[in-house]
Amino acid sequence: MRVHSLSSPFAERIDPQMRPQLERFLQFVGPRGFHGIADLAKRRACFEEVMALAAARGPDASRVTRYDVGIARDAGKADLAVRVYRPANIQGVLPGLMYLHGGGMIMGSIAADDGFAAALSEAAGCAVVSVEYGLAPESSGLKPVEDCYDALLWLHGHSKAYDIDPECLGVFGCSAGGGLAAGLSMLARDRGGPALRYQMLIYPMLDDRNTTMSSREIVDLGVWDRQANLEAWELFLGSDFNSDQVSPYVAPGRAQDLSGLPATYIEVGTLDLFFDEDVVFAERLSGHGVEVEFHEYQGAYHGFDQLAPGADATRRAFMNRIDALKRAFHR
Repeated sequence: MRVHSLSSPFAERIDPQMRPQLERFLQFVGPRGFHGIADLAKRRACFEEVMALAAARGPDASRVTRYDVGIARDAGKADLAVRVYRPANIQGVLPGLMYLHGGGMIMGSIAADDGFAAALSEAAGCAVVSVEYGLAPESSGLKPVEDCYDALLWLHGHSKAYDIDPECLGVFGCSAGGGLAAGLSMLARDRGGPALRYQMLIYPMLDDRNTTMSSREIVDLGVWDRQANLEAWELFLGSDFNSDQVSPYVAPGRAQDLSGLPATYIEVGTLDLFFDEDVVFAERLSGHGVEVEFHEYQGAYHGFDQLAPGADATRRAFMNRIDALKRAFHR
């Protein structure tokens, strides 16, 4: 089988254990990946289907209790859905981890990431709260970040009802969710809480400017590349796209002050278009006195853990995340 969207330099650099899964994904979705599906509703439906297939091949998440909650908000804001996960075999008060799904700010849902959120809850021994933040273009700019902040306020205020320790909270986000997690951490810092102990950013989408070498180089992998990213940022930012009016809460790579943020874990593959912006963000966090743990995975593309759950690098990545969360929550 040959993937026509892959240029030979990329084909040679992809982790051999991840190449067949990428080929199958592109055969299923099309050579341009999700970006090749022009109709956004159909693209979202395809994303949900791919994520369901990925979760079925991922870690077992059957021993987790789920609670679906609708958060009532002030007039002018729609109710916000969250799903709370708790390991069924652990009693008592647990650390709490907010979970922000990926999807480029234009796709994704609690349902799409259900298996991944549940697996994280069970393996890390913590409560997880997954958030149904608004997607662009229907919800753009600061609105999704505000959704996440409202969910954090709810989690802190209702922690007792779910046996969650309000003094031991963290946030987890992958891809677009990683960017939202970083923005949420800054928003919580600047508004005086609730305090976050930890942020885990998995190949986070941080910078709308797309000026790094990796953002220019990764153009034809299909899974998530430059054109898909530019389109997503334009839908997310609306009239602010390609301007200097973008808030650092929306694009954390633009933030000038990274001091006072929680200890941070960042993970990214070397064939991810976000690689360079994630490296720069990690270095800048460290320069502002933030404790940073950084992991890179050679030959890994964006979303490698979801598309290639059987790869050795994916297994290492999952164990590294769980180890880091356990250390952070029990320090």
